Amino acid sequence: MYQNRITLIGFLGQDATTRTANNASFTVLSLATKSSYKDKKTGEYNGHTEWHRCIVWGKLSEYATTLKKGAHLAVEGELRSRETTDKKANAKLRVWEVRVSSILKLDRAEKVSPEEQENADFNPEEEAA
Repeated sequence: MYQNRITLIGFLGQDATTRTANNASFTVLSLATKSSYKDKKTGEYNGHTEWHRCIVWGKLSEYATTLKKGAHLAVEGELRSRETTDKKANAKLRVWEVRVSSILKLDRAEKVSPEEQENADFNPEEEAA
């Protein structure tokens, strides 16, 4: 039995971008996660930000295109690697990406005036997609 499953919770570093390759379009997300620890000697907190390239295909890709910089997300998928060539150095590189299977938006609902609230059509199932 095998399992390749990754869950990331973080913030988008830039607006989602749509790309096309081999007549197929997909959406690329740049997700930042952060970890920190306290240095026992100095007592200072040290932090490290890790950037994750997330690739979204199919119907979920259409939703992903609406995501904007700063969005707080939980992303699930599988970790994939691929080999590419760095044209400047003419060297082979291994690139790691998350092939996304689900996206959950963790942002709090935006504050809306009561008049706008009445006119808004809200579907909680669409929000969770």
